[in-house]
Amino acid sequence: MLQPKRTKFRRPQKGRMRGNAQRGNQLAFGSFGIKTLECKWITAPQIEAARIAVTRYMQRQGQIWIRIFPDKPFTKKPAEVRMGKGKGSVEGYVAPVTPGRILIEVEGVSFEVAKEALRLAAQKLPVKTKFVVRRDYDETQNV
Repeated sequence: MLQPKRTKFRRPQKGRMRGNAQRGNQLAFGSFGIKTLECKWITAPQIEAARIAVTRYMQRQGQIWIRIFPDKPFTKKPAEVRMGKGKGSVEGYVAPVTPGRILIEVEGVSFEVAKEALRLAAQKLPVKTKFVVRRDYDETQNV
């Protein structure tokens, strides 16, 4: 699973997600991508499941870029433990995303293959997403 090598704070506060993505909201590498339409925490296993879905459908053709990284630790208290007695231990890592954030980009495959691969990836994620195409994409030069 994806997780940072080291973090600045072991157990950070939850925080609050408001507004749209200010960065990471344009296609930077590939011609196709999926963009979030809502705020949510995406966990490391969910990102990995989406990546596997895309690579399996594309049969290792083309190239993919995962544009988010789970660098925020989240905590959980053990089962059947009463309230209080401090914050729980780190359970895993999440990537907080806001509307407009590009999650996955794809290059080197046809429009139809990319759309279906990213649709399968979107089903593995807990957010509503939208398929996006690079503004200067030309169908005649596809693979």
